[in-house]
Amino acid sequence: MKHFTSLFLIVFLIISCKKPESSLVDKTQKRGLITQKAMVVSARVEASKIGSDILKKGGNAFDAMVATELALAVSFPYAGNIGGGGFMVYRKNNGEIGGIDYREKAPLAATKDMYLDADGNVIPEKSTLGAMAVGVPGTVAGVFAVHEKLGSLPIETIIKPVIDLARKGVVVTKKQERRIKHFQPYFRKANKDSILLEQAWKENDTIKYNALANTLERILQNGRDEFYKGKTAKKLAAFIQENGGIITEEDLAKYEAKWRTPITFNYDDLKVISMSPPSSGGICLAQIMKMVEPFPLHEYGHNSLKSIQVITEAERRAYADRSFYLGDPDFVNIPSITLIDASYLNERMDDFSFEKATKSSDVSHGTIQIIESNETTHYSIIDQFGNAIAATTTINAGFGSKLYCSELGFFLNNEMDDFSSKPGVPNMFGVTGGEANSIAPQKRMLSSMTPTIVEKNGALFITLGTPGGSTIITSVLQTILNVHEFDMTMQEAVNAPRFHHQWLPDEIRMEPRAFDADLINQLKKLGYIINEKDAPVIGKVDGIMVLEDKTLEGGADRRGDDTAVGF
Repeated sequence: MKHFTSLFLIVFLIISCKKPESSLVDKTQKRGLITQKAMVVSARVEASKIGSDILKKGGNAFDAMVATELALAVSFPYAGNIGGGGFMVYRKNNGEIGGIDYREKAPLAATKDMYLDADGNVIPEKSTLGAMAVGVPGTVAGVFAVHEKLGSLPIETIIKPVIDLARKGVVVTKKQERRIKHFQPYFRKANKDSILLEQAWKENDTIKYNALANTLERILQNGRDEFYKGKTAKKLAAFIQENGGIITEEDLAKYEAKWRTPITFNYDDLKVISMSPPSSGGICLAQIMKMVEPFPLHEYGHNSLKSIQVITEAERRAYADRSFYLGDPDFVNIPSITLIDASYLNERMDDFSFEKATKSSDVSHGTIQIIESNETTHYSIIDQFGNAIAATTTINAGFGSKLYCSELGFFLNNEMDDFSSKPGVPNMFGVTGGEANSIAPQKRMLSSMTPTIVEKNGALFITLGTPGGSTIITSVLQTILNVHEFDMTMQEAVNAPRFHHQWLPDEIRMEPRAFDADLINQLKKLGYIINEKDAPVIGKVDGIMVLEDKTLEGGADRRGDDTAVGF
C-alpha cells in the first residue's frame, strides 16, 4: 500500500507540474529542420536539394536562387516555371538590400478592353484559359539578371543539375497526382493536341521532361537571349499565335527584368524588407503591421478574439487602399510614402471598435486589389556566407493558362487575368481591381506576391514568403507575428491556422476546423461574416529563421510537399 501511495504522489506531481500545451514550452519537439550553415526551403524536395547542393559547391544564395527557380520549373510545373515570372528580394551579408522584378508584361497588341464583349461585359475564360491569357514571360530574364549581377559560380555548374533532373524525371507525389487529375479537363480544353500531363499519372510514377531539358540545354548554350531572341523565342511566339494569342517575337525581344528598391519599415525592433510595386505585397504588409503595432497582440493571445478583430480590421483597410492606388509604377504614380506613414494609418483605424465589426461598405480607400492565384510558389534561401533571398514565382492559376507547348516542354502563364479586365469587377479569384491596374501594352500586372526578409536589431532574422493569391500578404503577416508576438518557432509559425480578410467580399475566410466554435460564434455576434468553405488552405509558407546560436531553422509548410534541405 505504501508503494502504491508513493506512485500515486509521483504521478500527481508530474501531472500538476506539466505546463499547458499552449505555453509551447518544449520547443525542441516543434522545430523544423535545423542546420549549421545554409538552407533552402521550397515546394519540392528536388528543388531544395539542387539549391542546397549548389551552396555546398561554394555557390552563394544567388547561385542557389537560379538553380532552385529552374528546378521548380521541372519538379513543380503546377506553379514553378520558365513560362511565367516573379519577384525576389535579397539581403547581402553586409546589410545591402535590393529586389528584382521579373513579372510578366502585357503584349504590345494588348488593349484596355481586350477581354470585354460588345456590351462591355467580361468574356468568360478569355483572360484565364488559352493563348489570349498569356503575358510575356520574365523568369529566364530574371534568373540571368540575378546571376550576372550577384552570382559567383559558372552558369553551367548551376543549370546542368536541373537538366539532369528533367531527363532523369521527377517522382509523382500523392498531392501532385490529385492536382494533375483535377486539371486534366482544362488541359484538353486549352490544347489542340494531347500533352504530357494528360496521361493517367499515379503516385510514385516518374515523369521525364525531355522537351524541357532540350530547351534548358539551348538556354545554357546561348544564354537568356535564347529564350527572348533565339530559336526558342521563334518557336514560342509561333506556338502562341497558332493557338490564337497575340505575343510576338518583338514582345519577347523587348522584355527586360527590372531592379527595384524594396519597401522597408520598422515594427518594434524588427526591420521588414519586402517587395515594392508592381507587387502590392510590401506596401500592404507595411500598412497592416503599422496599423496593428499600437495594440498589445501578445497580451490578447494568438488567434484570440481581440487579435483576430484587430488584424481583420487592419487588413480590411489596407486592401481597400490597394484596390485604388496600386499598379505598375512605370505607368501610374503611387503615393507609397503616404500609404505607409504612421499618422495616415492611425487615422485609418480611428473608427475601429472592439464592440462591432466595421462594414466594408463603409470603408473606402484613404483620402490623399489585386489579383493573384493560389497556385504561386515561394522559396527561401540563406547561404553559408550570410546572404539571404526570398523569391516568389508564378504562372498564376494552377498550370497557368493550361496551354502547354509540347515542343518546348512547359506551361504558359495566364497572368493577363491579374490586370483589371474591367475596373470594379472581381477577377477569377474574387478580387476587385481599379483603374491603376487597367491593361496597357508593355505594362506589368499588379501582384500580391510578398517575398520578405526580416532583420532583428540590425541582424538577419527571417526570410519567408508564400503562394496563396490575395491571401499571400496576410499569410506572411501572420507568420511574422506568430514568431515575434507569440514566441513560436519557425515551424510552429508556418503550421499555425490562418485567417484572411481582403475588404471585398466582406468576410473572414478561416481554414476549416482550425478555429474554436465558440470563437467563431463570438465573431458572428459582433457582426463578422465567417467563411470556412472557400479557404481549405490559406498559403503555403516557406521560411528560414536565424536562431540565437546562429544556426538556421527551416519552416516548410505542412499544407504542401514543401521541404527544407541544408547543411
